[in-house]
Amino acid sequence: MAVAAALGTFSALQASRTRLVAFCCASRGPGWRLPRSSAGSQLGLAIQARSWAPAAGEAALRRGYSTGVKTEDELRVRYLEEENRGIVVLGINRAYAKNSFSKNLIKMFSKAVDALKSDKKVRTIIVRSEVPGIFSAGADLKERVKMNSSEVGRFVSKSRAVINEIANLPVPTIAAIDGLALGGGLELALACDIRVAASSAKMGLVETKLAVIPGAGGTQRLPRAIGMSLAKELIFSARVLDGQEAKAVGLISHVLEQNQEGDAAYKKALDLAREFLPQGPVALRVAKLAINQGMEVDLVTGLAIEEACYAQSGLAEGSNSSSWVLGRESPAPGRKGPST
Repeated sequence: MAVAAALGTFSALQASRTRLVAFCCASRGPGWRLPRSSAGSQLGLAIQARSWAPAAGEAALRRGYSTGVKTEDELRVRYLEEENRGIVVLGINRAYAKNSFSKNLIKMFSKAVDALKSDKKVRTIIVRSEVPGIFSAGADLKERVKMNSSEVGRFVSKSRAVINEIANLPVPTIAAIDGLALGGGLELALACDIRVAASSAKMGLVETKLAVIPGAGGTQRLPRAIGMSLAKELIFSARVLDGQEAKAVGLISHVLEQNQEGDAAYKKALDLAREFLPQGPVALRVAKLAINQGMEVDLVTGLAIEEACYAQSGLAEGSNSSSWVLGRESPAPGRKGPST
């Protein structure tokens, strides 16, 4: 994105955001450009945390899922309360189809993400299964066999788009893998920032067994997670890993022995989400943005992105608290202030 385009984007925001662009331009010199990438469009979204207005359907979504969830719903959206306020859990619930992705499930994911991405009260999102022993078996092949080739193409494109939207959510996301995660199920988990799994879980991109390739981001996100050579090996062989093996190759961050309730990974994800809650909400969003953007560019450009995001985090919080100066805040109870 060119600096001129960046100026045009930020001019519609608050004056503090305009000052950020001027600062970035001056520090980088004339003609400096931000990287052009699909994530780039998220820069403005991520730093609108303090100027958010509720999406039209957000209140309805919250009312529909926060209490009294219907058992037939394929995706359960729960806004946790009390000490867990700010954590939202997306629970896949298609037991009869091993949580495979149907047209309806993808549509429900899309609606949920549309509401969540603009809700400034959301601090962390956990994606889990409501079905014991299964995270997701990928695409619903029984439904797909009834589609013609054009319908299959549209379904795959929509699935890819929804998983991309999950990857671009502005808040931390955690995949809790307590069971089987194959094909699109693992691609969904790869779109999350952090993955935790039970040792008994099974994970793999197995599409080559069906003479196709992963089509919802797997060929791109798996190499970024574990390295190109090993990702090729796993995709070429359609190999399935258990939780310990997945941890050894860096596919997941934590592996737990499964408990009697079958939700060890979910409980670990909840513990992690609780660790995030006391931290500065804008800081978390902008940190995620800086990391995601920076990983797609060279180090020099990445450092410039960090500089811009650092300045913006201070400006955003400073609009509501005089204790913020250039990204430094007065620590909340039990929390240390920033060290830089």
